[in-house]
Amino acid sequence: MKLFEPPSCSSAASTLVLIGRNRRGEWVACEQHGLFGGLFINRAQAIKYALFENGHHPEAIVELPRDVEIDILSPGPQHACPIGHAQVQHAA
Repeated sequence: MKLFEPPSCSSAASTLVLIGRNRRGEWVACEQHGLFGGLFINRAQAIKYALFENGHHPEAIVELPRDVEIDILSPGPQHACPIGHAQVQHAA
């Protein structure tokens, strides 16, 4: 008998990607721990990137209703995209 891991526990599904706008109105997509991320011209491109990076798991994309900043100058992933305490809504 072969055992399968439930989808919610798989490594791809656990890669939470946050999207939202920064203070300048640009769209940001970033992995919750800052492992990857980028700036985009629109929401559709941010979601497309997030889906590509997280293995096409729309349930693991969260749109934040507040400013999302990505810090590419600070060393280490801990500075890249903090979650903070915000209400979230699924983007896809």
